[in-house]
Amino acid sequence: MPHTASQSSQTPKSLALMAGLEVLFASAAPAITCTQDALVCFLHWEMVTHGYYGLGVGDQPGANDKKSELLPAGWNNNKDLYVLRYEYKDGSRKLLVKAITVESSMILNVLEYGSQQVADLTLNLDDYIDAEHLGDFHRTYKNSEELRSRIVSGIITPIHEQWEKASVSSPHREFPPATAREVDPLRIPPHHPHTSRQPPWCDPLGPFAVGGEDLDPFGHRRGGMIVDPLRSGFPRALIDPSSGLPNRLPPGAVPPGARFDPFGPIGTSPPGPRPDRRGQ
Repeated sequence: MPHTASQSSQTPKSLALMAGLEVLFASAAPAITCTQDALVCFLHWEMVTHGYYGLGVGDQPGANDKKSELLPAGWNNNKDLYVLRYEYKDGSRKLLVKAITVESSMILNVLEYGSQQVADLTLNLDDYIDAEHLGDFHRTYKNSEELRSRIVSGIITPIHEQWEKASVSSPHREFPPATAREVDPLRIPPHHPHTSRQPPWCDPLGPFAVGGEDLDPFGHRRGGMIVDPLRSGFPRALIDPSSGLPNRLPPGAVPPGARFDPFGPIGTSPPGPRPDRRGQ
């Protein structure tokens, strides 16, 4: 009896080009109950034929994740949102695939983790799945060659091209091997003397210590907000307390080492004879 199109929606040629799909369909057949299940099964097979392994379900890695060509357990628990994760055979990239059911269509969204590249594809379920024959592999899929072409051109090829472009834009840098002198753990590092001496500034007490000098102007905790050339941390010459005044202060008006605001620019002295310091 001759083979007719009514008996099968697939030709021997198309079946030969889809080697492995029938085995995958047979393993998942008990769980395939709707057109979107059948389409996700086809999508998974297409990912496997392009060098990917299924890892698991959900957005995040799970304890039961493992590389497999079969659909993971629980892959179709949610008929409105399918979330599957894949890894390329050499481990170079990972994909997050989401299939969203919207009325009679399915939106496929693919994210490549490393480059954060995204590809989208919308398919009409009725164009590729025969809802009346979900239990018969040879009659479940229709226009399968067109379906393959759309998945490859809409998802797989764009992701691969974007990933390769990102790899070219940020090439891996090669460094020469370190010499024995550079990796010797007992070698004393060279001494680089400081060219200038830094003042002994105190480290901040914490993020909430900002403005503490304004709250403590006399410097009981830190430096205070009063200008104090005697405690600047830099070498200093003898400072005349009368600097900036029209007349000199009497002896003992400013005790030695006392904190004070200068009355004028440091280094200027009032006119007139200096106090006689002989005998001191």
